[in-house]
Amino acid sequence: MIAEGHSVTIKVKGRSMLPFIVGDRDSVQLVKPGLLKERDIVLAEIQKGHYVLHRISFMAGESIVLMGDGNLRGKECCQLKDVIGKVNRIIRNGKEIDLYKKEEQIKVNIWLHLLPIRSWLLFFYRHCYLRWKDNFAQNS
Repeated sequence: MIAEGHSVTIKVKGRSMLPFIVGDRDSVQLVKPGLLKERDIVLAEIQKGHYVLHRISFMAGESIVLMGDGNLRGKECCQLKDVIGKVNRIIRNGKEIDLYKKEEQIKVNIWLHLLPIRSWLLFFYRHCYLRWKDNFAQNS
């Protein structure tokens, strides 16, 4: 459907895109990849039958390097032809987040520069903030 120009919304699983996309909570709207650039979030087939939803960290010709926002070191490589779709919106609790708004781009820029201390930030986010938020929601 994406290749035909339709947008597709899928529920996300996993933690590799924390803190921007939370598995089992958020959904993403995928569109035809079109012109891609570094920092775009894409759905790509990195091995036969193995798909990831990660951010483009580097591009050179037809080669792409992907890395999840919640990853500290792990990167995947693929080719432009392996990209299935590009994320243009995150859907969280019924609200749409436009990834290309200026404030969202600023958040991404800050996060990408925090890679040296990302492990501590992710630990706090996973083990403190998410638990507190879940407990707060259950008690409300």
